[in-house]
Amino acid sequence: MAVHHLRAMTWPAFEALDLGKVVAVLPLGAIEAHGPHLPLGTDIVIAEAMAQAGAERLSSRGYEAVVLPAIPVAPAPFAAAFAGTIDTSADATIAILVGVAGSLGRAGVRTLVIANAHHDPAHVSAIRAAVAKGAAGGATIVFPDLTRRKWAGRLTDEFRSGACHAGRYEGSIVLAAAPALVDRGRLATLPANPRSLVDAIRRGETTFAEAGGTEAYFGWPAEATAIEGREIISRLGDLVADAVVEHIENRSTTDTDGAGGRNGTSAS
Repeated sequence: MAVHHLRAMTWPAFEALDLGKVVAVLPLGAIEAHGPHLPLGTDIVIAEAMAQAGAERLSSRGYEAVVLPAIPVAPAPFAAAFAGTIDTSADATIAILVGVAGSLGRAGVRTLVIANAHHDPAHVSAIRAAVAKGAAGGATIVFPDLTRRKWAGRLTDEFRSGACHAGRYEGSIVLAAAPALVDRGRLATLPANPRSLVDAIRRGETTFAEAGGTEAYFGWPAEATAIEGREIISRLGDLVADAVVEHIENRSTTDTDGAGGRNGTSAS
């Protein structure tokens, strides 16, 4: 099977797909500060790389993978004080996701998988709300939530530590996927910031500054490499594909039992 990009397709080409085998892949990112060395669109770069890798794996497993254009803005209150950050409402994210799932469902697509690279709690909560809400007749939203141990456990030590915003993890991915966007001079000289955002959230802190990220980064940015970035992208692609396969296998079992599909449920 092929990997398709919706924005490049004509409507007759989309209509001609075997809709029973179509899985739509939606990258979710944000425009927010990522230290003095990575672009404001870092999460978009990561989400698109994750979506492409996931689509390739789905294609190799016999699915018609259709990559949707990335949604580039999201709730980003942790970074809102930094210049250039765009912080939108959670309700807007919920409405967009439910609307996309509804449109795809009306076209005959049953599964929409989220490739999310933006982990602000407000944004993750909005995705979960959209998954729970669903849309009548819409595609089921499958969300491999990287803030959950099930998926995070398959990523890097830095990611699991919670000190991973614009650090080694994200810096490596951008070096692999969009190296021209990295300020390598700043990257090489930034000291480590091992403060964990996960711990900060547990303490009730709500901004990067409160959490100890006065330059909007956490982790070990100077250790980032493109080699590691390519490995991480591969793992992210596996997560996307595995979440879809798990969901479809569960749906098939439910359908066999006579209970119908599981619209509006998550694979996470």
